[in-house]
Amino acid sequence: MSGEKKPSEKNAGPSGVDLARVALRAAKEQARARGDAARQKKQARRGGGLRSGARADGRDPMALGSAINRLITERGWETPAAVGGVMGRWPQIVGEDLAKHCVPQRYDEDERVLVVACDSTAWATQLRLLAPALVARLNEDLGHGTVRLIKVLGPGGPARRYGPLRAPGSTGPGDTYG
Repeated sequence: MSGEKKPSEKNAGPSGVDLARVALRAAKEQARARGDAARQKKQARRGGGLRSGARADGRDPMALGSAINRLITERGWETPAAVGGVMGRWPQIVGEDLAKHCVPQRYDEDERVLVVACDSTAWATQLRLLAPALVARLNEDLGHGTVRLIKVLGPGGPARRYGPLRAPGSTGPGDTYG
């Protein structure tokens, strides 16, 4: 008979003390949830509540140069930024005389081609002769394979004249009339 329960134990549910503990726990959880919601609302009004602590973290202020370097690295702009630096230092790289007559226009990152415009055909020819040495010098400065080719543009042709005797829709002297 030791395995049987007494009749008074069968009908006994949670006692009043147990019910009080459960109710108190539920009330505390509800109060904590209301307090967390109110705290979040208050922090949102104050600007998010993100405060920097005693130790360094990603929210701390940083120098402008460090912030820009971090942005360039995160976005993968290392090569375009380096080539932009070369365009800014163009006179030091190619020399003052050549820089006066030949100006870098753009860099195609996919083709790895630097496009340079010259103000005369003589300077364009000179730059074409110097191109292999210049590509080597640029790759030494920027990293191997950054510039594969220098495309040299000569001076543009004469401006098209738009006069009273011009046929509408024609392309000018190069028109084949058909």
